[in-house]
Amino acid sequence: MSTTNPALRANSGVPAGASSPHIRTRIKICGLTREQDVDSAVAAGADAVGFVLYEPSSRHVSAERAAELARCLPPFVTPVLLFVNASAIEVIAACSHVPWAMLQFHGDESPEFCAGAGRPFMRAARIPLDENPASGAARFDLVKYAQDYSAAQAILLDAHVEGYGGGGKTFNWSLLPPSVSAHLVLSGGLTHANVTDGILQVRPRCKTLAVDVSSSVEISKGIKSADKINQFVAAVRAADEQFENLAGQTRLHERSK
Repeated sequence: MSTTNPALRANSGVPAGASSPHIRTRIKICGLTREQDVDSAVAAGADAVGFVLYEPSSRHVSAERAAELARCLPPFVTPVLLFVNASAIEVIAACSHVPWAMLQFHGDESPEFCAGAGRPFMRAARIPLDENPASGAARFDLVKYAQDYSAAQAILLDAHVEGYGGGGKTFNWSLLPPSVSAHLVLSGGLTHANVTDGILQVRPRCKTLAVDVSSSVEISKGIKSADKINQFVAAVRAADEQFENLAGQTRLHERSK
């Protein structure tokens, strides 16, 4: 049995649009509500932390509270403000509290609305849970979606469930297009146990890959566990090492042909 991941073989071991497979997977810990959890995410090596500015969410914080939490961050760790169908006035007001934040739009926002904020942003793509290629039904067109939101720094992939947010559910990663000319952020139901598979399946399909986790590193909604965060980050780093090993095997195989 071959030890080379099929997605790696299809892409010659190098993610589409990337210059090298030796690019570590960036990590965002989302839904933070406490200073100690921000500190835990930073200590574990997270690249970004997310604050949910959507009132119906059990992880909701106000813009003022997000600013307090963001001030705990050291340089080069990015705060991310998550919005769901907020008005332009609400977005502008929140940005005034955390002017150095990246934005994440998770509702029905148009490309024009997202770009109109005048800030670096991610756009969430809600991937159906029940896609079945054999059904003949139209599938979610991620390539077109990425083109429509080409101004986004990244497209965040989340499961399409009732309401907004992934609900801790994973979608079928293997059904994603083989090549998407965008930076992707994999989200939705990620855990320390499945993130390796997610990275190996999705990373060869895009320019670069990041991962976004919330519920699986919690004690309860909005309350994170330092141990679970560390466990998740360790799993991501192990996945990066495995990916690079597989990519190296693929390159050797291609050269030997």
